[in-house]
Amino acid sequence: MKRNGHIHTPFCPHGTKDSFEQYIEQAIQAGFEDITFTEHAPLPTNFVDPTPLQDSGMQPKDVDTYIKTLQNLQVQYANNIKIRIGFEVDYIMGYEEETKQWLHTYGSVIDDAILSVHFLKINGEYVCIDYSDSVFMDTVQKVGSVERLYHMYYDTVQQSIEADLGTFKPKRIGHPTLIHKFQHAHQETIDDHEQIEHVLQSIKHHNYELDVNSAGYAKKFCLESYPPIRYIEHAKQLQIPLVFGSDAHQAKDFDQFFEELQPYL
Repeated sequence: MKRNGHIHTPFCPHGTKDSFEQYIEQAIQAGFEDITFTEHAPLPTNFVDPTPLQDSGMQPKDVDTYIKTLQNLQVQYANNIKIRIGFEVDYIMGYEEETKQWLHTYGSVIDDAILSVHFLKINGEYVCIDYSDSVFMDTVQKVGSVERLYHMYYDTVQQSIEADLGTFKPKRIGHPTLIHKFQHAHQETIDDHEQIEHVLQSIKHHNYELDVNSAGYAKKFCLESYPPIRYIEHAKQLQIPLVFGSDAHQAKDFDQFFEELQPYL
């Protein structure tokens, strides 16, 4: 079964205004049978988004409309494709309780969800680690080395896996090697094998799924999937459920690089 479990929508403040229907029609044309729209959930209201435009998550006022729109589309396309209502939820260290409360509010109408790390807490402040290569390199200067930043990222991913976020905690871990996004910008070879292995073992231990994310191929400083293929293969050996995700923010990218990853799913 062809499935895409990581798709963004016109409700994404930093994406495009391509309609739900454009994504759905693209999916049907490409032969997909099962898709999940996973818009960035609103960030906790008491969290200050560190990105310049503060556009990392959807607006809280739009959540009900987002859900209702997808419920209508589920009915409209019921005979053509399975559509799941989902969110990409940020794990933010120190905001576990706020995230848990949000999930408790909306969890009963969520069909599928991803838990991702985009924000790291560094010296008491938060940084969006995948925002740009310049932000990444500035953060390297703050923490002392690329290797140290990698360790901080994987430590936070590990905390996300272990965090108590309640009954409706997402069961799929999003792009767990996102820290590789700027690997060809810093041009250092970092041995993070042990950290990735530990993350995969933890995903297995908690019976979670893995987001096999193709978006890294499209990033000029990454040029690989999240995680890289060798770890997708290892996750499969561990019998971790693998779910392809294009992480598309525009309809034309709906199934980007699916063919490259399909043999490993």
